[in-house]
Amino acid sequence: MDETSAGGLVVDPAREHAALIGRLDRHGKLLWSLPKGHIEDGETVEQTAMREVQEETGISARVLRPLGTIDYWFVAERRRVHKTVHHFLLESTGGELSDEDVEVTEVAWVPLAELEHTLAYSDERKLVRKAKELFAHDDRA
Repeated sequence: MDETSAGGLVVDPAREHAALIGRLDRHGKLLWSLPKGHIEDGETVEQTAMREVQEETGISARVLRPLGTIDYWFVAERRRVHKTVHHFLLESTGGELSDEDVEVTEVAWVPLAELEHTLAYSDERKLVRKAKELFAHDDRA
């Protein structure tokens, strides 16, 4: 079974912080990650990324550019699932942090310098490194 999602790295306009979501794993440990979710009928991956960011963090954002795609396998309900997640670099345009989404335990603005130590997943940490390189080469990535 294949699943496709979209989301990304949401930075504030000063590009000093990123909005992350925290979810509890099955052992009760809080794992921080980038917001993302399923593509709905008729949506582009960019539209999904912006919608999911809004739903999971409360932050409105615009897509600046693609960051990369992560794919992995997992088992759910005794079925093997191949998941593809399209990630984008997004910039906050408004809103306030909110953890009202039932899938999210916490949300936070985290300094970009701390993301390498905060994000739970190595593939997402690689995307953050790519974004930092883009910032270094192009002030308005």
